[in-house]
Amino acid sequence: MLFSDGQLPSALYTAQMIRDAEARLIASGEANLCQLIDSAGQSAFELLQREGKLNSKILVLAGYGNNGADAYICATLLLESGCDVALYAVERSEAGEGISYAKAAFLAAGGHQLSDYEEALKEAEVVVDGLLGTGVKGELRAPFAEMIVAINRYSPWILSLDVPSGIDVDTGAGQLAVKADVTLTFGAPKQGLITGKARDCVGRLWFADIGLQEYLPESKVLNIAHRLTDLGLPARAQNSHKGACGKVTVIGGDIGMAGAPRLAAESCLRAGAGLVAVISRPEHLTVVNSGRPEIMFWGCELVDMEVYQRLGWADILLIGPGLGKHDWGYNLLKATGLSDKSCVMDADALNLLALEPSRQSNWVLTPHSGEAARLLGISIAEVEADRFAAVYALQAKYGGVVVLKGAGTLIYDGKVCHVAPVGNPGLASGGSGDVLGGIIAALMAQGMAKMEAASAGVVVHGAAADLAAKDGERGMLACDLFAHIRALVDKI
Repeated sequence: MLFSDGQLPSALYTAQMIRDAEARLIASGEANLCQLIDSAGQSAFELLQREGKLNSKILVLAGYGNNGADAYICATLLLESGCDVALYAVERSEAGEGISYAKAAFLAAGGHQLSDYEEALKEAEVVVDGLLGTGVKGELRAPFAEMIVAINRYSPWILSLDVPSGIDVDTGAGQLAVKADVTLTFGAPKQGLITGKARDCVGRLWFADIGLQEYLPESKVLNIAHRLTDLGLPARAQNSHKGACGKVTVIGGDIGMAGAPRLAAESCLRAGAGLVAVISRPEHLTVVNSGRPEIMFWGCELVDMEVYQRLGWADILLIGPGLGKHDWGYNLLKATGLSDKSCVMDADALNLLALEPSRQSNWVLTPHSGEAARLLGISIAEVEADRFAAVYALQAKYGGVVVLKGAGTLIYDGKVCHVAPVGNPGLASGGSGDVLGGIIAALMAQGMAKMEAASAGVVVHGAAADLAAKDGERGMLACDLFAHIRALVDKI
């Protein structure tokens, strides 16, 4: 049975968890390896049919593992249906049971293998990528790297089987990978397919249930892309007043950075907070209040008792937007740390935290990969090589809830990891992170628990970006999200 992106099961798995489930299914006697390969190949054929590709000139590329076996069966079914199909296989001397079975079926159907793939690629309208599967780790060996470069260069319509060749399904990383139009993954959704580089390679993700579901363990990694209605924002009573709808104080905006706390504060209001105040440099009053008089403002040159009162007034604190890394921002961060209030920390608050690490349970940290690298004392490349390992390490070191932003944002509280493949490249502009911090703070102020607020905030932020991008991703501004945030939070 085939499931498209909006219908995917929420539970995500590692490659080893899926291999173990396959072994348990086979040991039960309900299916054998060849039957699983037949199911996968049949699903690939059905998806090509659904996509209207059976009348195209099709090239199937098969590796020497079970992924290649799936490709052989798909090619066999295409051949038997009278399609214009050719197959090129990367072979090795030792062939496993699955590939031997599938190759024999292809040859018995009258198929033959090409001796060269380059010429066939030039003419192909559709490529079925069955080169590499879930066992990919590290640098690719010949001839796969050269083949992937060629596939991407000729840019036919591409269906990748199980995973785009070159992507690590556990991490989403890959130095070189096929850029598919559609990926059909088998058995169970893989956690790495919706984060990191995989987000640029998977295309539209489909899932084929080949009978593993009852043999899979409980997963603590969940896809939340389509979850809004079950994340727990309390209903607002008819006799509500502004003081009962959440109070947030935003702290930030050193010299020259007035826009950051302004964006975060309006985001709080658009996400439903009843009252929002900003503590910033006195000269930023006009920028913060211009066009948005609903935001309260307190000018701060030095941290004094008035600042502590403003911090104490709030239900939730948001510190970091435009905070800077000089004494002014450092002193405000220290003052925030003396408060017992739950806090969302972003931007330069995270960079200052990296200099003096501490651990708390009542905060939400929202680093991008650069900030995460500084917090962990590693490189950005190391963060992106395994985003799951990075978010787990951040939470272990700093506590609370960690939101590792990026393509396929990860949200982790030490127990469950939510993955949110939402948003688009239009978010790659200044101020987008400030808007996200404001949404999360507002949802916390309205009564949502940290993990639920962080997860819902990420989904709202991404969904708002997708709505805003209908006018184009390039040139999209952070403030373009505001009108959509208001509509989306009412669906939580």
